[in-house]
Amino acid sequence: MNRVLRTFGVLLVLAAAASCSQARGAGDAKSGERLAYADPPPYERLLPAPAEVRPGGPAHRLAPGTVIRTGPGDSAGDEEVRQIGERLAEELRGPTGLPLPVVDDAAGGGAGSGAGGGDGIRLRLDTSDGRLGEEGYRLESTAAAVTLTAHAPAGLFRGVQTLRQLVSGPDGREVPGGTVTDTPRFGYRGAMIDIARHHFTVPQVKRYVDQLAQYKINKLHVHLTDDQGWRLDIASWPRLASYGGVGGVGGGAGGHWTREEYRDFVEYAADRYIEVIPEIDMPGHTNAALASYAELNCDGRAPARYTGTKVGFSSLCVSKEITYEFIDDVLREVAELTPGRYLHIGGDEAHSTPAADYAAFMERAQAVVAKYGKTVVAWHQLAAADPAPGAVLQWWGHDRTPAAERDRVAAAARAGHPIVLSPADHAYLDMKYDKDTKPGLAWAGYVPVRRSYGWNPGAYFAGVPESAILGVEAPLWTETIATRADLEYMAFPRLLGLAELGWSPAGKLDWPAYAQRLAAHGPRLEAQQINYFRAPDVPWPAPVLPSPAAARPTAPFPPRDDIQRS
Repeated sequence: MNRVLRTFGVLLVLAAAASCSQARGAGDAKSGERLAYADPPPYERLLPAPAEVRPGGPAHRLAPGTVIRTGPGDSAGDEEVRQIGERLAEELRGPTGLPLPVVDDAAGGGAGSGAGGGDGIRLRLDTSDGRLGEEGYRLESTAAAVTLTAHAPAGLFRGVQTLRQLVSGPDGREVPGGTVTDTPRFGYRGAMIDIARHHFTVPQVKRYVDQLAQYKINKLHVHLTDDQGWRLDIASWPRLASYGGVGGVGGGAGGHWTREEYRDFVEYAADRYIEVIPEIDMPGHTNAALASYAELNCDGRAPARYTGTKVGFSSLCVSKEITYEFIDDVLREVAELTPGRYLHIGGDEAHSTPAADYAAFMERAQAVVAKYGKTVVAWHQLAAADPAPGAVLQWWGHDRTPAAERDRVAAAARAGHPIVLSPADHAYLDMKYDKDTKPGLAWAGYVPVRRSYGWNPGAYFAGVPESAILGVEAPLWTETIATRADLEYMAFPRLLGLAELGWSPAGKLDWPAYAQRLAAHGPRLEAQQINYFRAPDVPWPAPVLPSPAAARPTAPFPPRDDIQRS
């Protein structure tokens, strides 16, 4: 945490210096003109773009006497507010050099009203007004105080991220005057990380959680199992992790998360108002399980562990009853470890499972999810079987997906199945930016930053109303990604645009304006040592310090463009 605070301490200096630096132009594909960095004012830098902004009035100055005021702490909600206040203080102390104590606001006034602190920063819940919903907030900055109001703690947390972006000025102690009233467009704004193809540790993924939380992402889908590795300890089937967790694409040691590590990770994400959605892929993408237990194979013979990148060759044995004992045990344990509402059961690319067997298997698997009190999420191929009532379908198709497949998913949406949109040619973060990108894949085409941003989730499926779209998710598959530097390089900056697509009103989605906002966040990414791609269609200010993204990472394994979705 201290390292993070130190990097935040230089962030504002970087931003101020960058605004004075010479910007290189970036192309506007619509007009053919070159965009130049315009150094937007603070409220026009906010990302995602808020629903409503009214800048104006004198700035609020943070001072040695400034305090962060929360509720009296006499209810569960007030305790959450205090925890949010403590985290805000921790994040601002480094950049501002101020003590920023967190105090109860039961009596109003009191400490912090002197020494230039005004009334400080107030965090307050208004549970009587539901117009802001679970995640909305209102931020008001005046000379006297900065006040954040929300209907629920999650809304205060989202508003804190906006406040962090607004703190500016030559000494990093000003919040410009104005009001933000903000609610999300979609309730599901997700990212996905694949730790099965290449193993990533809990600390590495926690870092990703912190990065996601800053941009109001509220779901993290963790792909825990695949042909190349099983990454979560299952007590009732211990060889899944101890044997099936060894290795990965290209070989190597592999690894897995213990039950305690997973539980700690879920709590860490929840503290940042991010819900973890675990995925146990089935009936295909199961070679690691089949290699661990011979009895899960129809012929009773365990295959070798797999370190390649082909898909569609493995399948659980649908005709064996032990298969259903296995999925019951696994899903029961994962459900016990996961307080969130969803369990993802994969269901994609089951090319080795006959269609009738696939439908029968998925019917039983969905019943197990319901048995343990969770809601089914599956890849959109479930639409070809019989989705359970309320099952969520995750679309990963693209512009070349056959019309019949698209029509099945649209029909399921009209029948009441919520859709999470992850179109591979817009939202897949493992797709290359361009022909020179390393690492990455290109089976869905190149996905430059503008293409990643340039689509409307609410109008993606013809004849499907926006109300049927649960939200968006940006998956990051790791066939060619083995390091933190590679992960960040492929995720950033595209992830920021997908966060905006999920949060901001449709009327706020505008490429030239977004490109300026995104460019203004370059210094923030650099200050946090995030290894991002300096896309040529974004008018970045010149780096103030050498960026870790100055040199493209080298792919540890040759890119394979014959890989399909996963």
